[in-house]
Amino acid sequence: MGSHPILSGRDCLRERFQIFFDGWLQRQQSFLDQLLLVSACPDSHEKVERQRTLVDQVLSHYQEYYEEKARTAWEDVFTVFSAPWLSPFERTFLWIGGFKPLFVLRLVSNVVGGDLTSDQSRVIERLKQETSQAERELNEMIAKVQESVAAPPLLASARRLGRLMDGRISNLEEAIETLKNAMLRVLESADELRWSMVRKVIEVLSPDQTVKFLVAAAEFQLRMRRWGLQGTKTG
Repeated sequence: MGSHPILSGRDCLRERFQIFFDGWLQRQQSFLDQLLLVSACPDSHEKVERQRTLVDQVLSHYQEYYEEKARTAWEDVFTVFSAPWLSPFERTFLWIGGFKPLFVLRLVSNVVGGDLTSDQSRVIERLKQETSQAERELNEMIAKVQESVAAPPLLASARRLGRLMDGRISNLEEAIETLKNAMLRVLESADELRWSMVRKVIEVLSPDQTVKFLVAAAEFQLRMRRWGLQGTKTG
């Protein structure tokens, strides 16, 4: 009995992103090592220039991730939402296919909160309010998408799937395509919010503060990865 072509394609997609993600994490560790090295250097003009160059490289690294993720989502947004390349532990932190944007601001407060100037603090506080509102709007969007799964015509079509023949299956395909497009729009909006939040935060921070923030972000992600993989092995 031959394998189902859709399932085979989805498995191939997962494997492709898994390979990309594993390589991306290795480069993430390399960037973390470089960030830690430059942060330990004595203050100098050369250090500031090196920090800025390294920050640009790290941001390009994150941009690469979002671009590959977007390409994968266009092929199969359902796989991106389920994120099979992550461990069950890592997936508990997911919010619309990624981290919650407000997490970035909490990380900033924890890492450099005591070093922020009054002007920086005001900007961060404003970003918190704007981001909180944006998250609420996205939560409402994804709730509507989830409600559509249990509403006609998708649910009714799915219940009849075993009896659908020839052209009648097009109703289900159209409903699934509509759901896919809705999920894509929400994911794109969430990723844009995540990415814009990181860029806005870095615009506010000094080079030293930015390096501390990027170190904390990378350490958190890599630590979650290690814990997740250990739990998978022992589970």
